[in-house]
Amino acid sequence: MDVSKLPNHHPVPWDTHFEALALPAMFARTAQASPDAPLLHFLGRTYPYRELLSDAQAFAHALRARGIAEGDRVGLFLPNVPSYVAAYYGAMMAGAVVVNFSPLYSVEELEQQVADSGTRLLVTVDVPELYATAEKVLHGSALETLVVSSLPQMLPTLKGLAMRVLARSKIAKVAYGPSILPWRTFLESGERNPGELPAIDPQGLALLQYTGGTTGTPKGAMLTHANLSINAQQTAGLNPFGNPTGEVFLGALPFFHVFANTALLNHAVLTGASIAMVPRFEAGQVLQTIARYGATGFPGVPTMFQALLDHPDLAKTDFSTLKVCISGGAPLPGPLREQFEADTGVRLVEGYGLTESAGVVSANPYEGMRKPGTIGQVIMQTEVLLLDKEDPAVIAPDGEPGELALHGPQVMRGYWNRPEASKDIFVEHLGKTWLRTGDVATVDSDGFLEIVDRIKDMIAVGGFKVFPSQVEDVLLEHEAVKEALVIGRPDAYHGEMPVAYVTLKASHEASGEQLKQWLNARVGKHERADAVIIREDLPKTMIGKLDRKALRAEVLD
Repeated sequence: MDVSKLPNHHPVPWDTHFEALALPAMFARTAQASPDAPLLHFLGRTYPYRELLSDAQAFAHALRARGIAEGDRVGLFLPNVPSYVAAYYGAMMAGAVVVNFSPLYSVEELEQQVADSGTRLLVTVDVPELYATAEKVLHGSALETLVVSSLPQMLPTLKGLAMRVLARSKIAKVAYGPSILPWRTFLESGERNPGELPAIDPQGLALLQYTGGTTGTPKGAMLTHANLSINAQQTAGLNPFGNPTGEVFLGALPFFHVFANTALLNHAVLTGASIAMVPRFEAGQVLQTIARYGATGFPGVPTMFQALLDHPDLAKTDFSTLKVCISGGAPLPGPLREQFEADTGVRLVEGYGLTESAGVVSANPYEGMRKPGTIGQVIMQTEVLLLDKEDPAVIAPDGEPGELALHGPQVMRGYWNRPEASKDIFVEHLGKTWLRTGDVATVDSDGFLEIVDRIKDMIAVGGFKVFPSQVEDVLLEHEAVKEALVIGRPDAYHGEMPVAYVTLKASHEASGEQLKQWLNARVGKHERADAVIIREDLPKTMIGKLDRKALRAEVLD
């Protein structure tokens, strides 16, 4: 599909040229141009670019002195803390490949991905839960070294002192030794051994970003420096407001996730913006942070925006500096978008991306024309193709939904040590290699994409295909429904039948039978739910989006 000939409502042309940069060079360029500009605001302490660049360089030298060579893997098992930024860019300065690990991983999950990636050195923080997990993995795997950063040291002086004195239970008792090293001591070893750092090839591997595992065992997407730096430039190209150095991004998304890695961290570093970040999402703290630092942009997932609406401090929070909020990671319900905009006065736009594309693929424009319910238009230098839902070797008929496939400079190299999986996810058409997303989509004459559903989530009802998201969208129109997930339940006659699981808004009541009757009067015969089940909560992924896979495993397996 030649999207270059479709109307473009983004502020820069579709065919804009982007520079393939190594991430360390991108970081150094911004830090040297504005060394005293703030990069991070963290719980009352501000970190300028020069300080984090210095720490990143020291970390790189320490890695080299420790025997970490080009191509070796360095893991980050961290929440949103300043040491993440220094370790992320510092590892890449040393020529190493960063591996992101969720701080919510169990010992088994972390151990499996450490082994799969061949991670040699892991960085964590002295939060008891994280340190305990990391220490067990150190002693139970081929991991060689654990570097532990100090949360009190990253706080303002008085806050750090108070934590040491009054909140000792929140600081892990670290068993330092030859293989477990303090962060600051590790950096000092790098400062004492300032050897020459390697030149970094923009086409070289920068990051192993593990998928969420929605189709089986998580796989490490191999993302190059060029993939990541160009996707940051593509994301920056969506901004119509000018003056990027004055932007303050609200950093509630976890840095370990690909959405935050691009839309927050690399985007800010590319443009000289700052990030007002919180260690983890907590609605009250996020509202305070928006007001305190004058946040101008807020990328998040739908459950975050719903949590802000549910918080009693929303009405007294000053949102006047916020220019736009960007929702990704999961479908944005229309009622949520409408209520958020009505209550805050801030435009909430939906976008789309995936791990294999470095984070961002499309977005609704931040100003002017948009189409609610769509994921917007593809970003610059990105092409899309719709494949037949049954056979990816065939292009879908014109006007028909099809599996969304992508071609662009942000698309990954392949999966780490998974040649068969890599082969399956790419397909050749029109003389180009396309990434299969697994999402069924349509595209209109204005180039706006709409995700209909995921191929693997479709429910087969008596020979008909039912898209769960379409049934969920109808349920979300009911005034009492807060969240909804629909899955297929085995049925002897029909093969499968849709079953809906919902949570209710705090001020509303409804029974499952009432909701079932209301829903089934508004959907096609083959889409009618066999049951609507009300729950206190629904399973969510590590970044807070509703998790259909986990629900299916819980209620069916």
